[in-house]
Amino acid sequence: MPISDESREEFALRQKPLRDKIEEYLKKEKDMLAVMKRDSAGVEYTKLLLCEDMIYLATLYINISNMSVQILDTKNNDALNDARKVIYKAIIYLEEIVSNAVDIPYSDLAPKVARIANTPVEKKFYIVKKLGLVIQLLADAFGDNSKWKWTFVEIRGRFAVVAKNLVDMKQASKDYFDPRSPDYDNTVLYVRLIRELMDSSASEYRDKYELNTRRLDDMRMAINFLIANRRIAMILGDNEASEEIKKKALVWKEKMENDAKTGASK
Repeated sequence: MPISDESREEFALRQKPLRDKIEEYLKKEKDMLAVMKRDSAGVEYTKLLLCEDMIYLATLYINISNMSVQILDTKNNDALNDARKVIYKAIIYLEEIVSNAVDIPYSDLAPKVARIANTPVEKKFYIVKKLGLVIQLLADAFGDNSKWKWTFVEIRGRFAVVAKNLVDMKQASKDYFDPRSPDYDNTVLYVRLIRELMDSSASEYRDKYELNTRRLDDMRMAINFLIANRRIAMILGDNEASEEIKKKALVWKEKMENDAKTGASK
């Protein structure tokens, strides 16, 4: 059914405040990046702020598409693609603070986390929850049959990694078992979420390998997520989970090697 001029005019009118806000925040980002080039003091905290701004921008783009569905009865793919791009930027800002390494010794990660030592675990958890929510909102807006289906495996994987790397695991391993700690509740919930995200990303990369690419690097990534999750289990003294993950990783590694030998992978 053709879209009427009246509907187009209504959509243009109703999206304008959102577009104006988007332009405002994009200009703000540009200005903040310019300041960081001149002065690197506290740059990690600035990137945390930029990450939150990108999350907000993503919600605006998603709202524009939702508005398009409501008024024009069609998704606005341009807005959704813009949302995808700013979500990547949000993740990249976090990666620049704490790295994008899936499995990294916490002794290597500690100096990076120390750069944002004044950011409470509650605030980190809040940012992670917001980012996870907007990623899910975007995936839902695109739909199950979107051409971006497998791209979300990478997005969620990179999200899982920065969520993990933001944590001061040395302190978290103490607060996790200390109900008297003011950070106890947030630490327990945050660490549980990280473990779920790492397990989910391992499974998603395995599915991507099996059902889509047959690329060995996808299977290796799946195994890396398992190993990283085992590292968390070991730090927490969860020996049962550690052994289960170890066994699974060995099975997956054996399958990967067999697929490589038989030519079942690329």
